Amino acid sequence: MKGAEARTLITSVKAAVHRAVVGRDRVLDEIIVGMVADGHLLLEDLPGLGKTLMAKSFAAALGLKFSRVQFTADLLPHDITGGEVFDASRNTFSFRPGPLFTNLLLADEINRAPPKVQSALLEAMQEFQVTSESGTHALGRPFLVLATQNPIELEGTYPLPEAQVDRFLMRLSVGYPTLEEEQEILNRRNARKEDEVEVPVVLTEGQFREVQRAAEDVEVDPALQRYAVELVAATRVDPRAEVGASPRGSLALLKLSRARALVDGRDYVVPDDMKSLAIPALAHRVIIRPEPWIRGVRGPKVVEAALDRVPVPKIP
Repeated sequence: MKGAEARTLITSVKAAVHRAVVGRDRVLDEIIVGMVADGHLLLEDLPGLGKTLMAKSFAAALGLKFSRVQFTADLLPHDITGGEVFDASRNTFSFRPGPLFTNLLLADEINRAPPKVQSALLEAMQEFQVTSESGTHALGRPFLVLATQNPIELEGTYPLPEAQVDRFLMRLSVGYPTLEEEQEILNRRNARKEDEVEVPVVLTEGQFREVQRAAEDVEVDPALQRYAVELVAATRVDPRAEVGASPRGSLALLKLSRARALVDGRDYVVPDDMKSLAIPALAHRVIIRPEPWIRGVRGPKVVEAALDRVPVPKIP
């Protein structure tokens, strides 16, 4: 699949999603780039901003199976993975799949899940399989996790371990709509006379997999690969960072920049592709030292400093 064909398909997907979601062009664009790059996404923002609606709309437009799990403190691993169930007709146990066996999983308020559940989800995110008493069970592809967490209400939550945070390709923020966008939300609701919005199917699951595979054929100049490595390395030497981004950050920049180029209809990566995705791809992988943290320094500041410090290569 060529870049122009992929761009046409993705443009149709975004148009379908916009039937349900008003505005939010930036975050919708970042979500589709992350999904084309075959990565898991973490949406960190306040309730009521449309995160669930976005996930359901993308699943519908892309022709993907969709599951939603509301994470709570009393959740158990088998609640999401499934488990062994006794089959009386055959007098034996058989595995009954849980909600993880889908294409797009919305993990709502993921930080409210206890550590054992987070561990089970981590296995699925990294290994694309779940483990039960009878062995391991492979998940179908694509398998994408779109997780949400509320940055304000932290009582009764379990902070995600760094190993799991690192598995998310990007961390995104939705943000409030503009006044005009919020007015348009009300206008559309009045015109529909119901809450539900129907999003048309634009792609099949097979076509979406073709788009994902096409991203692997996008050309990345060796100088740009070196640029990605130097950006990540710069986060490790920043005095405000206790831990910088891991090599998984370099891989994330490579995958995302290819997907960004493909979504824009190009078969090659330009420096702006990496620069525009550096903060959502790297900031959540940086751990800030206690004193800078108290002063308000966060991961994006370290990544911004790296972008300012590392010279952009000149691509012929």
